[in-house]
Amino acid sequence: MSIFSALLPPLNPPLKEWRGKTVWVVGASSGIGQATAAALHSQGARVVVSARKAEALAAFVAQHPGSRALTLDATRREAVTLAAQQLLAQGPLDCVVYCAGHYHAMRSDAMDVPDMARHMEVNYLGALYVLDALLPHFLARGAGHISLVGSVAGYRGLPNSLAYGPTKAALINLSETLYLDLHDKGIGVSIINPGFVETPLTAGNQFDMPALLTPQQAASAILQGWARGAFEIHFPKRFTLWLKALRVMPNRLFFQLVRRVAL
Repeated sequence: MSIFSALLPPLNPPLKEWRGKTVWVVGASSGIGQATAAALHSQGARVVVSARKAEALAAFVAQHPGSRALTLDATRREAVTLAAQQLLAQGPLDCVVYCAGHYHAMRSDAMDVPDMARHMEVNYLGALYVLDALLPHFLARGAGHISLVGSVAGYRGLPNSLAYGPTKAALINLSETLYLDLHDKGIGVSIINPGFVETPLTAGNQFDMPALLTPQQAASAILQGWARGAFEIHFPKRFTLWLKALRVMPNRLFFQLVRRVAL
């Protein structure tokens, strides 16, 4: 955090005390979602984990006593609504983390529209279904926190990101709009934009992944961001700050630089 940032009030109420709070992590069968759920559990949160893989969820619950599992395909709107109803019937929800993700590297000379649609279903539409199911609850309480897992791939168009990048750009824009709509209603909103993290999704990459983090390192950065009351939580800074600079770079310079470095 810069000295300038430290002098400003946080954009969200800082989330430092998790004991007794109920958190729903959607996309918790592996990677960042699973590591974040484990970190929250260690801080005393009542964690509810969801994903399609029932066996992975059962293993998590066995290793983290007191946590609960809701097997869920986030691309099925009716299933999301039912899961949310089941969860809320057991008490109020304090935070939801949407971490479900689908990723395949893709270039324009090998465009796969069905797979691009799958990216949109998992990465973006699933988030909308969760929001649709939970926003009335948060609005009625006048409290709660929504956290969506985006990616630095959503900052600007990048090679290999034809399918993935646009969905993460959509999440970034969505989070900004949600913040504007919900902040004055007592609801926190954060967007998590990781760099490269060692997960099953990135395991198939055939290119160098600079500043690669473990899921546990990612989870630590996420909890630190929530504790600061940050809106955007991006990490590792030694990588993401360079990519943030690309967002304001003139197009001509941006295209020249990316062609030289990544093509």
